[in-house]
Amino acid sequence: MRGGPRGRGRTGGGRRGRPQGRGAGPALGRRAGRGRMSLKEPLPVAPHPAPDAPAEQPHRATAWAEARAAAVRAGTFARAGRAPLGVPLARALGQVLAEPLVALTDLPPFDTSAMDGWAVAGAGPWTVREGLDVLAGQAPGAPTADGEAVRIATGARVPEGTTAVLRTEHSRTDRTTPGDAVLHALREVVAGQDIRPRGQECRSGDELLPAGTRVTPAVLGLAAAAGYDELPVPPRPRVEILVLGDELLTSGLPHEGLIRDALGPMLGPWLTALGADVLATRRIGDDAEELYAAVAGSAGDLVLTTGGTAAGPVDHVHGVLHRAGATLLVDGVKVRPGHPMLLARLGAGPARPGHVRHLVGLPGNPLAAVSGLLTLAAPLLKALSDDRPLSDDRPLSDDRPTSDERNEPSAPPRMPVRDEVQGHPYDTRLVPVVRRGGWAVPLRYHGPAMLRGIAAADGLAVVPPGGARPGQELDILDLPWPTADGAASVQGACFT
Repeated sequence: MRGGPRGRGRTGGGRRGRPQGRGAGPALGRRAGRGRMSLKEPLPVAPHPAPDAPAEQPHRATAWAEARAAAVRAGTFARAGRAPLGVPLARALGQVLAEPLVALTDLPPFDTSAMDGWAVAGAGPWTVREGLDVLAGQAPGAPTADGEAVRIATGARVPEGTTAVLRTEHSRTDRTTPGDAVLHALREVVAGQDIRPRGQECRSGDELLPAGTRVTPAVLGLAAAAGYDELPVPPRPRVEILVLGDELLTSGLPHEGLIRDALGPMLGPWLTALGADVLATRRIGDDAEELYAAVAGSAGDLVLTTGGTAAGPVDHVHGVLHRAGATLLVDGVKVRPGHPMLLARLGAGPARPGHVRHLVGLPGNPLAAVSGLLTLAAPLLKALSDDRPLSDDRPLSDDRPTSDERNEPSAPPRMPVRDEVQGHPYDTRLVPVVRRGGWAVPLRYHGPAMLRGIAAADGLAVVPPGGARPGQELDILDLPWPTADGAASVQGACFT
């Protein structure tokens, strides 16, 4: 099964890299009489080489771990200029606080009764003031004088002069004359009892929760009590997906050289699970001019393309990046499947001056595209939406290595692999696995064009060059949705 464009250098499998070299890409010429860009001669994506430079230089792909670190740096760099976004409480659940939650009022905002009963002043017994009940939500009435009592409800503001609240069950009322009653306490009354004093929980300006706190239902309740109508959260990364290729069908069975688009239905929900807002999934034919217009005009923080990242006759991505003035940060990764993937920094979008945008180019084969998604797009999006404060000691750069731990991907969980896994002689391999009884079990159907294995998987095992022996611990890239240990066990005979 193929989910992207035809072979044409777009696969995550058979091609050995871009023959033009790291700085070379397809040209953007014109098709005679059609006004469309075509590929007629090599055109560099980096600045043109000096006249005496060699015509071709060997292409050097980036090591897998280094590529992921570059994606983190790119996301961190782009995040530096993004201001927090205020969202209504109803939409903030599950997000994180971009700023500390500071009380906008005292809590409670005034002295309130903790019980249903009587607001009493001075020592008892007390004369009951009839018809002046104090209810929650009402402004307080006249102050109580020593020796007086008035009925009060839980949560009501206690009248001025109140000494304590006497619970109904701890009191007795005696009628003396019609319309007059005397209140007696059945237990000792202590000044301040059953009164919640103003500011008992916090004072206005107190920090209630630090930045980075996950917004739970309880956090929503606290924020509402503290006076908030909306909460400051990091803006969710906005992604636009461009699915490339003339050969893709959106419905029906494959026929006459046409195949179904498997990536369009898959990538949007996957990116949403990674915390992104997907602006659109657009399908674009093998037209460089249309692709350039889509990339240059995108309002996304990230543009995600499928296919067209190698050097075939209709692989337009490198040429479009050159025309757009993009900076290639990663151009090929030493990983199988998916080695023709790339990461580039784009110029600002048309509607947002100074907006830092990036493009991740995925290979067209489905599992190769998943490899690119987890290698480059996922770390970039995680860094872009990270709520941790940025360091002020130096400017960040997404094309300069750094030892700062913020620019390293978080370490994936490790698990021993049950079976031997064949490796690539020089490159990292990503292999679909399921978890069973503390083991990572490799799945079949892990070719670059296959989705059958990843559809049953719990994650992808990171297999070092040369392979892995039974019992060897490997990093496991988790998938962004819940999985159960042994979820594929009922299909074990088919998938493992």
